[in-house]
Amino acid sequence: MATITPDRIREFATLAGPVTEPPPGEYRVAYQRVGGQSRGRVLRTLVVVLLNVALEIGFVVFLLAPAHHPEYDEYRPWVNVANIFVLCSVALVEGLRLVNVISLSLATLLARDPIPVRPDPRMRVAFLTTIVPGKEPVEMVRKTLHAARRIRYPGKLDVWLLDEGNDPVVKAMCAEEGVRHFSRKGIPEYNTKKGAFKAKTKHGNYNAWLDRHGHRYDVFMSVDPDHVPVPEYAERMLGYFRDPDVAFVVGPQCYANDERFVTRAAESQQFPFHSVIQRAANAYGAPMLVGTNNAVRIEALGCVGGLIDSITEDMATGLAIHSRRNPSTGGRWRSVYTPDVVAVGEGPSSWNDYFSQQLRWCRGTFELLIGPFWRRLHRLGKFRPLHYMLIAAFYPSMAVGWLLGCVNAVIYLTLGATGISVPPQLWLALYVDATLFQLWVYVRNRRYNVSPFEEAGSPGLRGMIMSILTSPIYAAGLLATLLRRPAKFVVTPKAVASSTDTLWTFWRHLMWAAVIGGSITAAFVLGYANFNVLMWPVLALIITLTPMLLAWLDKPEPASSEARSAAQSAQRPELPPELAYELDPERTVKIRAVA
Repeated sequence: MATITPDRIREFATLAGPVTEPPPGEYRVAYQRVGGQSRGRVLRTLVVVLLNVALEIGFVVFLLAPAHHPEYDEYRPWVNVANIFVLCSVALVEGLRLVNVISLSLATLLARDPIPVRPDPRMRVAFLTTIVPGKEPVEMVRKTLHAARRIRYPGKLDVWLLDEGNDPVVKAMCAEEGVRHFSRKGIPEYNTKKGAFKAKTKHGNYNAWLDRHGHRYDVFMSVDPDHVPVPEYAERMLGYFRDPDVAFVVGPQCYANDERFVTRAAESQQFPFHSVIQRAANAYGAPMLVGTNNAVRIEALGCVGGLIDSITEDMATGLAIHSRRNPSTGGRWRSVYTPDVVAVGEGPSSWNDYFSQQLRWCRGTFELLIGPFWRRLHRLGKFRPLHYMLIAAFYPSMAVGWLLGCVNAVIYLTLGATGISVPPQLWLALYVDATLFQLWVYVRNRRYNVSPFEEAGSPGLRGMIMSILTSPIYAAGLLATLLRRPAKFVVTPKAVASSTDTLWTFWRHLMWAAVIGGSITAAFVLGYANFNVLMWPVLALIITLTPMLLAWLDKPEPASSEARSAAQSAQRPELPPELAYELDPERTVKIRAVA
């Protein structure tokens, strides 16, 4: 982990450059190429990207060439059906991999940062965070509120805590910290079974506050309760709202806790999204809304009826806003992504919490893809649909790749299917070559890392490994979505409330290990076992067992809750004190159910 100093935090809080005065006349957000890329560097990047895409396309075309199709087996018709399935699977999996290659490659070319400008001090601003008593420790949230009171802003600013439990201890803490308290507990109209005010959900909590108090403000800033905002939060985010069509601004997510492999790998896994893909979305005015480290124009939320009822309310809400127009200007609502680190957070510190988080994120994406995504796609405008489809491809590609890979392995091992008639050594060599080229593009982009907690020069291997190890979770999320199993919003436990890992944590991985291991055993019994058919199944078996091995090797030392709390606190940066301000009203926004 990188050495963290106040100067390093400050450096990463100003990655977009110095704050400038807005130009005279009508303001529109201006952008610059990431890192001040020269034309020569852009051309070199373009060559690398084109070679990357060409290599992947060539690999797919080679694999699926008619010369490599298996011969027809007239004595075993079921094998012919299995071979056709294998061919289609290879085409689909490699096609999805190509989509991911194109996504990262385009992002590499298009990435740009906004030029910061001073915020308008006339804006009425609220700072929001939430607490679910019992799931999120009060002292953890206190640090967040304490830091929020230090945010620099030349206008009026209110700090609010949205309390799901209306807890007396929480209310007392708010009084001590000088922040405002809101709770919807005990108010039936704010605790419905579904919709905008759905009970026990983040979006329901926010929408209740918006309905009751949103008319007093122009913009709200928000973080998760485990994130500590830096004093520069407002001055790095709010200036872009001088552009009347900017609906929301988002910043990166980074984790300060460093106690376990799973935490650091979870942050590294997010690198492509926060450091490259979100920056590329600036080219379309369509960075995705992320549920923390954001600032949102309340008028834009009013256009879509508040935060959308979804287990990933941020992505669903961002999509809804991007598909609407600003009634005041007639222009499309746009968003801005800044690389500035405006808050530092706490990542999952156990495999159980990490799997829970990833399952929720992928379920939300899948639910969106089979529902409102396609209905809204045509309303996004030019280029945005392509961007959204490329972003949304990650979870399906990982899930489908894992599912089809395992099904194909079972077919090979138990039915004796041959699949594509390419020597496995050649297939593996070409696959490795194509993958190494992708890694080259990935590693080249590491110079644009936005987390102060990642070591300089790190290739991000932990993140890449983590994506592969989590494939069974993504597959489970896809199957649950297709089977229409209900998805619940689950708050990821934090700090002393974090869950511990048990054997049951890895039950999905163990299930796949049993399927793959049983198939390998069957192959030896039936006489189908050889190097060619065992190569992928053995690799898949290793993938299913590795998280358990890592959890065992990285098992934390037993500690009291007090000791754990102290350790967590020590990892949170202490930020210099700043002024906090009062706020005054009057405007109207009503939250309603969205059709």
